Amino acid sequence: MRLSNLADYAVVTMTQAARHCGGGRVSASELAAETGLPAPTVQKLVSKLTAAGLLRSVRGAKGGLQLARPAAAISVADIVEAVEGPIALTACIDGTDCAVDHNCAVKPHWPVVNEALRGALADIPLTQLAAQKEVA
Repeated sequence: MRLSNLADYAVVTMTQAARHCGGGRVSASELAAETGLPAPTVQKLVSKLTAAGLLRSVRGAKGGLQLARPAAAISVADIVEAVEGPIALTACIDGTDCAVDHNCAVKPHWPVVNEALRGALADIPLTQLAAQKEVA
């Protein structure tokens, strides 16, 4: 399994936004410059992350973006789901037709697998990603 580029960029954007916690608000263009991501991509992500309740946009002279809740209360799962929707390894879980659906002995087990994957991502808080690691 691999994250889409957009989900990957969302994690990068949220990690950078978390590094501004306590330091005021940041603009989407600043996040783009700091992460090296294209400004239109960051703007698209900001819209999705704001709609999901992970970022808050404040208007005005001292406006900008800030985390909508503490970084410790935001997980990688929250970020991925804000961009991709529910975390699932297979499409059959959401009712999508499958050629072997009538014969599939594995289908009843996918919810357990998907929940384990979501749980693993939910156990990684944004604070962990935002922590600066020293380069050796």
